[in-house]
Amino acid sequence: MLRAAWPELTGNLASTRQSAVVFLDGVDQESDIASRRNCAAKWTSIGDAHCLFADLSVQRGTLDEAAHAWLCALTAFEVARRLSDEDDPQRADVVARLEACVEGFGSLDQRVERVEIKLYDQGELSAYYVPASTSSSCVPAIVCISREEETAGILLGRLLPLITGRNIAVLVVSYDDVSSHWLGPSEILLSGCLDHLSTLPEIDASRMAIYGEGLSAALATNFAATDRRVSAAICDGGLWSWTRTRSSIEWMTRAAESPDAGLSTTQRSRLARKLRCPILVVAGERSIFNASEAINLEADCAWASIDLELLMPRTPEGAFENFIACDQAIFEWLERKLDRPQAS
Repeated sequence: MLRAAWPELTGNLASTRQSAVVFLDGVDQESDIASRRNCAAKWTSIGDAHCLFADLSVQRGTLDEAAHAWLCALTAFEVARRLSDEDDPQRADVVARLEACVEGFGSLDQRVERVEIKLYDQGELSAYYVPASTSSSCVPAIVCISREEETAGILLGRLLPLITGRNIAVLVVSYDDVSSHWLGPSEILLSGCLDHLSTLPEIDASRMAIYGEGLSAALATNFAATDRRVSAAICDGGLWSWTRTRSSIEWMTRAAESPDAGLSTTQRSRLARKLRCPILVVAGERSIFNASEAINLEADCAWASIDLELLMPRTPEGAFENFIACDQAIFEWLERKLDRPQAS
């Protein structure tokens, strides 16, 4: 059953996002395909209406109104994308609208920049850079890696309504690029991202964070364990590595049960112990590990005095993940951890 909540086309971003929260909490993942596609079409129409208003605002020269309208459109298109199945022919069309919306917003006073990060003799890495909302110097920065099945543009489209107005800079790269072996190991590529950010006069190089979800969360863990410049990490805390290790042990021993508790505790927190920064592990639809393992990792790290927190978004049974509330919690955590004076 679908209990839809449709936002009014007011151009008010807070209202649009609140309507999306209410809608996502009420939509049932078990709804029939026709109902979900109908809802996706409605949210797409809402996004189209906001895009039209944004275009008219640009013609009038009211760029702030245009920016807010595009942010509303991005929220609507992201909801529509999540309602669409992989085999839905409308899905590619929604993604194209979303990415075009990102380009439209980015064209306003260079609010989003396309950058090519030089990687010494290994070529260049494409990325999106979103400056902080103020022109002040010494702002923190976050490197965000998209999920394995998403482009950097899709992740940026989801984050723009959230990060706009925050005093924080964001660099968005794609999982496919960072995990591309022909460019080099992911740690080297991500290190190049921090090198690039460190050269920008507005960035506080002592407050740089890494954020990954899905398989990118494992990349973020490995990188944070090797680069001491990372001040905070949204990652898997080593759980993907532990899951593969446990599976290998069970396969080699032909045993159905897991290794003993002592070995599990040591191996599960092995990578987390190498990180020298606060860690946030997000368990739920966007993770690649069992939620119970995340709870065990949190307990292991608490016992070892490791600064690791666990975020488990509360999603009503059968509903879609409330990505808006989850992203809000993640960035509030980042702001707390990065809110400190510049290191001397």
